[in-house]
Amino acid sequence: MKILIIEDERDLAELLAFNLGKEGFQTIIALDGRSGLDMARSERPDIILLDLMLPEMGGIDVCKLLRKQENTAGIPVIMVTAKGEEIDKVVGFEVGADDYLVKPFSTRELLLRVKAILRRSSAEKPAGKVITAGPLAIDTACHTVTVHGEDLLLTTTEFKLLLILAERQGRMQSREQLLRDVWGYSHTADTRTVDTHITRLRNKLGDCGELIRTVRGFGYKLEAS
Repeated sequence: MKILIIEDERDLAELLAFNLGKEGFQTIIALDGRSGLDMARSERPDIILLDLMLPEMGGIDVCKLLRKQENTAGIPVIMVTAKGEEIDKVVGFEVGADDYLVKPFSTRELLLRVKAILRRSSAEKPAGKVITAGPLAIDTACHTVTVHGEDLLLTTTEFKLLLILAERQGRMQSREQLLRDVWGYSHTADTRTVDTHITRLRNKLGDCGELIRTVRGFGYKLEAS
């Protein structure tokens, strides 16, 4: 598995690369946003660790461009930053980050997040299974989603979130349950993560976004009209 580290602090980037290398990951480093974007396009890493505050081009802009281009849109992104305010997390998720780490963080926490995302990306998909809800169709073998026959471009996390809701149609899923099943968190985490991804998913689904119902005070469920 190849991990692209986009981090302008060279010492930190090399420390992250060292620790990830000990776990068997191949790592490449970019020290600014523009070169990181170029590396993402040319190297096609399995996951990107993206610092929020970067010279030349900030992490938010890098993430936006990654999500707009077909060959990089599906690469999982963990946003890494020294900022911990709620608004920074929300903005990161709104532009398509899959997860969020606030500096300083432990090597163990980083590895847990990386491995959880990579498990979602590489999980074996059941063959020949298509799940439908109204005009929404999810092909688990091809890893594709269509609405009214038109393909949607989803991130790995968005696909997993939608798939779980679709497989459990009509059943309410709490935010805590979704954090465990989609993000792999076994501990209490910020449930705003779920809310922000649901909002992004609804926007991408267009008129099918209303299939995802909010169960006030509890969580969400997908229910065909």
